[in-house]
Amino acid sequence: MANGANGTNGTNTGGSVGSTGVELNAPLFHSRAAALLDVWAAATAESDSAFAACNAIVVASGLSEEDEAGYQKTSALQLWLLGYEFTDTVFVFLRDKIAVLTRKANLLLALDAAEGIKRKVPIVLFRRTKDDAANKAVYADFANTIKSAGGKVGVILKDKQKGKFAEEWKAVFSSMGFDEVDVSAGIASAMAVKDEDGLANMEMACKLTTVVMQNFFVDEFQAIIDNGKQALLDNAEWCYTPIIQSGGKYDLKPSAQSDKTPLHDGTILCSLGVRYKNYCSNISRTFFINPEKGKEANYKFLCDLQLYVFSILKEGVVCREIYSKAVEYVQKNRPELVPSFVKSAGFTIGIEFKDSTFALSPKSSKTLLEGMTVNVSLGFQNLENNENPAKDPKNKIYSLLLADTVRITKGAPVVLTVFDKDFKDVSWEMNDDEPDTAVEAKKNSAKASTAILKSKLRNESDEMTAEQRRALHQKELAEARHAEGLARFAEGGEAKLMEKAQFRKFECYKKDTLLPKSVEQLRIVVDSRSEAIILPVYGMAVPFHVSTLKAVVKSEEGSCAYLRFNFITPGQATGKKEVHPFEDANATFVKAMTFKSTDMARFGEIYREVMELKKEVTKKETERKEKADLVHQDRLIEMRGGGRRQLLREVSARPALEGKKFVGDLELHTNGLRYQSALRSDQKIDVLFSNIKHLIFQSSEREMIVLIHIHLKNEIMIGRKKTKDVQFYRDVTDSNFEETGNRKRRQNYGDEDELAAEQEDRQRRFALDKEFKQFAEKIADASQGQVEVDTPFRDLGFQGVPFRQKVLLCPTTDCLVHLIEPPFLVVTIEEIELVHLERVRFGLKNFDMVIVFKDYSRPVQHINIISTDQLENVKDWLDSMDVAFTEGPINLSWPQIMKTVNDSPFDFFNEGGWSFLVQDPEEEDDEDDQESDYNESESDGSESEVGKLSSVRQYESSFQTDSEDDFDSDEDVSGSGSEDSEEDEGEDWDVLEKKAAQSDRRKDERGNLSPPSKKKRRDDSDDDDRPKKKKSGGK
Repeated sequence: MANGANGTNGTNTGGSVGSTGVELNAPLFHSRAAALLDVWAAATAESDSAFAACNAIVVASGLSEEDEAGYQKTSALQLWLLGYEFTDTVFVFLRDKIAVLTRKANLLLALDAAEGIKRKVPIVLFRRTKDDAANKAVYADFANTIKSAGGKVGVILKDKQKGKFAEEWKAVFSSMGFDEVDVSAGIASAMAVKDEDGLANMEMACKLTTVVMQNFFVDEFQAIIDNGKQALLDNAEWCYTPIIQSGGKYDLKPSAQSDKTPLHDGTILCSLGVRYKNYCSNISRTFFINPEKGKEANYKFLCDLQLYVFSILKEGVVCREIYSKAVEYVQKNRPELVPSFVKSAGFTIGIEFKDSTFALSPKSSKTLLEGMTVNVSLGFQNLENNENPAKDPKNKIYSLLLADTVRITKGAPVVLTVFDKDFKDVSWEMNDDEPDTAVEAKKNSAKASTAILKSKLRNESDEMTAEQRRALHQKELAEARHAEGLARFAEGGEAKLMEKAQFRKFECYKKDTLLPKSVEQLRIVVDSRSEAIILPVYGMAVPFHVSTLKAVVKSEEGSCAYLRFNFITPGQATGKKEVHPFEDANATFVKAMTFKSTDMARFGEIYREVMELKKEVTKKETERKEKADLVHQDRLIEMRGGGRRQLLREVSARPALEGKKFVGDLELHTNGLRYQSALRSDQKIDVLFSNIKHLIFQSSEREMIVLIHIHLKNEIMIGRKKTKDVQFYRDVTDSNFEETGNRKRRQNYGDEDELAAEQEDRQRRFALDKEFKQFAEKIADASQGQVEVDTPFRDLGFQGVPFRQKVLLCPTTDCLVHLIEPPFLVVTIEEIELVHLERVRFGLKNFDMVIVFKDYSRPVQHINIISTDQLENVKDWLDSMDVAFTEGPINLSWPQIMKTVNDSPFDFFNEGGWSFLVQDPEEEDDEDDQESDYNESESDGSESEVGKLSSVRQYESSFQTDSEDDFDSDEDVSGSGSEDSEEDEGEDWDVLEKKAAQSDRRKDERGNLSPPSKKKRRDDSDDDDRPKKKKSGGK
């Protein structure tokens, strides 16, 4: 990478992450930069006017208006190339290289550090500083670089930049006398064709838009119609504020806006657009309440028109031909609608919401190419409704709008915004005299399936139920997971990672002259400095490192004391966590050495020194192992200068520093956060943006704290402990008022003091929630796209036991979390391989959840004692997050299962993978039949319902006990299932019989024998007499 006059040396960076923590995608940058240069070269060779035969392209960015940020072509070009927007920066595109004038040169230096890039575009960097005099020289050198390419310079004339830097650069640029030409169309041509990454982001944006339209707007506007509410939608993550129009006033332009008038129950137009990773999407639909026949006919013709436009929308078609053919189609079939037809049939969409360069209008001569994404928008404006106009004046004028985002191919376009547009799906019939019936009818029509079947027989129904759709989706997910597993662990694929203990060599002394002088007396010496125990062996002083010592035993016999040193040797039984590898396990080892002395005090002192040394060395080894897998963190770059500090004051941190709760300030810096204790300056926590995996804000709704939780990619040390979770919180309760104190309170209910206190508490909670949320958003903004704020959805939460106590677990967009009390739980959805639901059986009140991660070396996560009432909700949530799940009636031994998987992952998937967890429906039917037979045999016709229920529970308890005994016998099992005392209805008959027999044997040994006749009857008794004999045997 070349460097400009600033003298920056790009070879010394050695990484792809800059000082601010911004990580640039080098392969994507070079690929798209090369594509831009190729389009420019092709346009020049073909004498295309898109680039106006310019010699260089200059794109300067200063400060733009907030409402224009991200939608100017200058910003769109930077987002397309870099994924981030750099203010106060000038990009100059030359034929064979790119020159950049910026203060953030270090970030761009990292683009050349990546390897494996087929075609790199050279970059020349010119660094701005705070020295105005030095900047003038840099500006001059930068301008001369442009002038050396030629005097004709392409710029984006439409974009206007503001700010000090923009004014300075404009003065320098104007003084050079360049011939400025507009190259907006050429840049748009280069960005219009999406690569794989751009198409993936477009598809996700369109999917989110469709989900919002399907799951939010349809239900919401029904409630508005029913209850007379106004249409108020939050403007969050939108490309634009959602446009909702009704009541005879319609504007079909993309720049239209909603008004605040109540929603009218006639013809309703809705346009939504979601922006995902800088890529925009758009969808528009028309909804009808009590539509007339004329509206229905016109809308169906609009749908036919869209299908016709889709049939001619392909690669190589000129934009104006699409519009002219659409007008011809309307003229031929419905000529009376031609005056009301829209003036443009659509536009290309991507990082820019609307790129008029490729507008489907009568004046556009551009040609569509494969990979472009187009928003096809068709409609008729201000149509007259001649059917019963006097009944409702607002229903006299109506408009129709239908818009979808599609991807251009060589054949038929691919529709990315898949949403029903059939007339029956967007229209509702309502009766004003029977509102309740109408509401129910609307809701049933809006849903794809209902709880009540239209036919009496299951095989007569053509519609799939929600459960059937979920089962089909889960089958597809399971097949996909299985295919991924086979590809992942196939030959040449991902290798199995096995953690092997490393052999360590200990060298206490490099030469014998370093031994302590006290060894000359041939006595036992404990050298704490060298961590050695020196023992006399055949007249020689032999040092042993304390790590080779398994145990030391001190005993006394008469007037002598004994010290036995037991050493670690192969084949010894050690604890689970103690792994001692040997370089040669077949070598000769000293197993133990025993020393005898009459000096008991001396041996007692040696024993104490050895134990203290071993304890100290064990502590050091534990700390070494904890820090062994820590990833080195970059240094936090503090924000200097006289600007306003971004602080969140008086918050507490968890884990607490040194185990104590301190109040401190959380401050935002250039590349991270710093929590500083208010009591001691050396107590601080630094968190870098590049190490943040999830940033979660949780409000104080029905909680006693408001918090910002940070889940890290790599563990950090806080005090003496490693942690992946750091939390900053504040109590929302008023600590200055003690409810149980001596303050006198009036006893009458609803007094003014209580009302004032409640109002004050609500205001305090609202203020704290707002303060914490705004600070979390500032963190996301300062990270420049590395971090996004996530929020738990409490309405989707469910109670469970992930550790030791029952807590509320709430899903977020990317996680499943519990953040109120430690230990915290943050499970990333993308890291989940599958979820298995255990103890899912009729009659049980609770079930368990087992989360298996894609990293098989990671232990599974158990969440126990989830109420069966939440079973369907949990399944629906898992299915909506594309998480494969299975269910079974018993708890499994997951340590053994994961050991089998880790031993040979490819063989595991080759033999069926996780399919063994899927329960066969025929087996379930057999179990149900057996259970029914048991109930019939145990109960007669006069048995009450209570008796029947008792028999069923007794059978289930026996089944569960037998099943769990097989797995609980393994000492490695960490408690897959919950110990639910409510479901333990009693012990099995055989177990009770064995206990009774053991009791009889104990009595026989004491000479307290039972009567022979009773024992004989017990031995000869059949199963029906067992309960009575068990009772008599236990007397």
